[in-house]
Amino acid sequence: MIAVFDYGAGNLRSVLNTLAEIGATYTLVDDAEGLEKATKIILPGVGHFGQMLRSLDAMRVRETLINRAKGGIPFLGICIGLQAMFEGSEEAPGVAGLGLFPGMVKRFPEDARVPHMGWNEVDAKKGSRLFANMGERPYLYFAHSYYAPVIPQAAATCQYAEPFTAALEATNVFGVQFHPEKSGPLGLKIVKNFIEL
Repeated sequence: MIAVFDYGAGNLRSVLNTLAEIGATYTLVDDAEGLEKATKIILPGVGHFGQMLRSLDAMRVRETLINRAKGGIPFLGICIGLQAMFEGSEEAPGVAGLGLFPGMVKRFPEDARVPHMGWNEVDAKKGSRLFANMGERPYLYFAHSYYAPVIPQAAATCQYAEPFTAALEATNVFGVQFHPEKSGPLGLKIVKNFIEL
């Protein structure tokens, strides 16, 4: 069962439309029990880092998400869903992230136009499963004011004032800063690559 986690906000409808378009069967879940039954987990998100993490805590699913990710289940975070995988964010000082990856999410510099919104080219690593059969420099759609640092687990990077992680890939845990559901055929292909893992 592909579980799409609903924490009460985010770009849920467009993600569900994407899954429907590629013919994927999914279930919306909003509790730990639903996550425990999943064979794959998708954590979509838009908005505020702190709001998302506080919602996950209020729903008592933080530990379940961490344990399932560390237990080997394929797990995809989208936008804030990627940022939530880090230790924390300048957007919400004092609010702990899931801590699946080291480092802090930061705001783009003062002289950069924020949010970073629109199409941008990413530099995808060879051998990435998310970017399989897509070429090394696809254009994808972004909308964010905060960015994840470039770490060894980055499957793709992007440049906007600063280099940042556009996608993560570490065994079974994946994340994308861009919005695949707004990135046309390439976005559909990325989601399909995850579903077919």
